[in-house]
Amino acid sequence: MEQLLFGLIVPVIGTTLGAACVYFVKDTLPPLTKKTFMGFTAGVMIAAAVWSLIIPSMEMARGEGFAKVVPMVVGFILGVLFLLLMDHVTPHQHGLDDSTEGPQSHLSRTWKLVLAIILHNIPEGMAIGVAFAAVFEGTEYLSLAGALALSIGIAIQNFPEGAIVSLPLRDAGNSKNKAFTIGVLSGIVQPAGALITILLASFVVPLMPYLLSFAAGAMLYVVVEELIPTSARGPHSNHGPIGFTAGFLLMIILDALLN
Repeated sequence: MEQLLFGLIVPVIGTTLGAACVYFVKDTLPPLTKKTFMGFTAGVMIAAAVWSLIIPSMEMARGEGFAKVVPMVVGFILGVLFLLLMDHVTPHQHGLDDSTEGPQSHLSRTWKLVLAIILHNIPEGMAIGVAFAAVFEGTEYLSLAGALALSIGIAIQNFPEGAIVSLPLRDAGNSKNKAFTIGVLSGIVQPAGALITILLASFVVPLMPYLLSFAAGAMLYVVVEELIPTSARGPHSNHGPIGFTAGFLLMIILDALLN
């Protein structure tokens, strides 16, 4: 239980530290820094999706040959479709341009950016939840250390996300305290999603391979639809790949050290 509590709290700590940038960073994050952070987040999420979710999903599935990958394929596609639907019905805006996605709304640019962060916190929370659920069910394919590595990796990439939410809110005229609070709250969806996933998984243990790959599909949808295009847009697009390399290797190192 202590490990689960740590796994749920540490991502929120990452978001909180990032949101606290409103108190000691005067200006908003420069575009090049945002590109690097976006690439870093993409690297963490891809490594986590493959090593912590997709591979265990295939190892847990029964059968031989193509039958062994069916749960992974089905869950992955459902995860992509879920985020595609959420992307379509939620008004949101990505960080480096003024384009708005989803239905028309009177929300400000800043709040649409907050919704974009919340959107891709959903699959991250699900990933943490399903990883710990798999551990609690006694699977040999995903260790407690692996679940903790996933949680820590997401916590690290939550730091820039917290800053990306809180700094624009402050610059839009909100007080530092309000900007900080909203930045923190944008990350609460992760432990909430994790707890819901754990509760659901405990009732549908045979669906664990599907749930693992569902979370992976949702995470990779965010990477391909938002993070990589945003990090590559405009001049100095090499900052995105630099951040990606750092995030990807950090997640692999964490997994190796904790397993």
